[in-house]
Amino acid sequence: MNRRDLLMGGAAAAAAAAVARGVAEAQEESPSATDAAGPATDVDPRYRPVVTPNGSSLPFRMVDGVKVFHLVAEPVRHVFTDGLEANCWGYNGSTPGPTIEAVEGDRVRIYVTNNLREPTTVHWHGVILPAGMDGVGGLTQRPIPPGQTFRYEFTFQHAGTFMYHPHWDEMTQMALGMMGMLVVHPRRPRGRQPDRDFAIMLSEWSIPMGSARPNPLEMNDFNVLTMNSKAFPGTEPLVVRRGDLVRIRFGNLSGIDNHPIHLHGYSFRITATDGGEIPRSAQEPNTTVLVPTGACRVIELVADNPGDWAMHCHMTHHIMNQMGHDFPNMIGAELPVATRRIRRMIPGYMTMGTDGMAEMGEMDMPVPDNSIPMRGGPGAFGRIDMGGMFTILKVREDLTSYDEDPGWYEHPQGTVARPATAAELAADGVET
Repeated sequence: MNRRDLLMGGAAAAAAAAVARGVAEAQEESPSATDAAGPATDVDPRYRPVVTPNGSSLPFRMVDGVKVFHLVAEPVRHVFTDGLEANCWGYNGSTPGPTIEAVEGDRVRIYVTNNLREPTTVHWHGVILPAGMDGVGGLTQRPIPPGQTFRYEFTFQHAGTFMYHPHWDEMTQMALGMMGMLVVHPRRPRGRQPDRDFAIMLSEWSIPMGSARPNPLEMNDFNVLTMNSKAFPGTEPLVVRRGDLVRIRFGNLSGIDNHPIHLHGYSFRITATDGGEIPRSAQEPNTTVLVPTGACRVIELVADNPGDWAMHCHMTHHIMNQMGHDFPNMIGAELPVATRRIRRMIPGYMTMGTDGMAEMGEMDMPVPDNSIPMRGGPGAFGRIDMGGMFTILKVREDLTSYDEDPGWYEHPQGTVARPATAAELAADGVET
């Protein structure tokens, strides 16, 4: 167990104890409000920490009652999934940057060091704050020159789910990965609090196959779609225990696209946007939540249906990895003669796409270095032929740890789709 695991374990125990004796009472207490600057930590006993799959939360220090953070804007080497990595930009060594967590009413001081080769700023997207802290280069502040550190300081007036990103050369800096989630917990939470609270940033990239860095000049043809900057199968599953109250916070800082995120096996309620909570009387049951670009959506559900459940963007090209779109449509084409003739000139030639594309990923065809075209991932019953903005919610009855992937769901006997027998077809009057 490393130091962070130890601290997180302590945080979970502290959070559970706080819930038992009344979270509201516990949240009246500010951690070491008068302590001098000490070691940075990512544990605050006033709330149950958010889980950022494939990511982390930003450590902080308490200095005279102010929660102090330090963001470092810098180049990062990022792996989207096995087979594709690129030179990106981010914060504190990652894209997205670490999630910032605080409590409603907290005074925060956020230092931003610019280790890029061009100026930058940080905009606290959705946060109500003084205009001079809004982070819009040229409008509310001078951009942060390379090598300098700027100080932002304000009070979080409202709880909610927000984001942060540059507001200087946005086209370049956000296209290269500079963004992060920002969660402000309520000071006096009402009702049952989530057992699992996830934060997922949706984004899209243009990475030509074989290239070393994303293309920030692309305007509409994005070929790598990600959750927390990971493309399936690189996305970590969301592991929950049966009966847990699960909250999932989505942020979307894609270049142009909205993302309809669909969760299998569940109906959920959309409980909040980055503008605030949605009154319960206005919450509708849904199975898909549309997350507009430049916005946040929060959903909640009770995990009462065990299994492995897909969660993905429902735009079909957003669950494919580095698909090419500039070759002709071959579906249904009959080309045996043409194929034979071409093979005389190009041994091994194969006409592709005439019978659909799902099995092309299993052919293990050579692809350019540092590329993942048609890449899917392993599943319990073979290959999952999706990629991109896809992950799995794993709900288990007897879960010993949230920190380990429980493996594939063991279905009760008789509950898995299988080939129909001739007797069954005949008995039900089905002709095939």
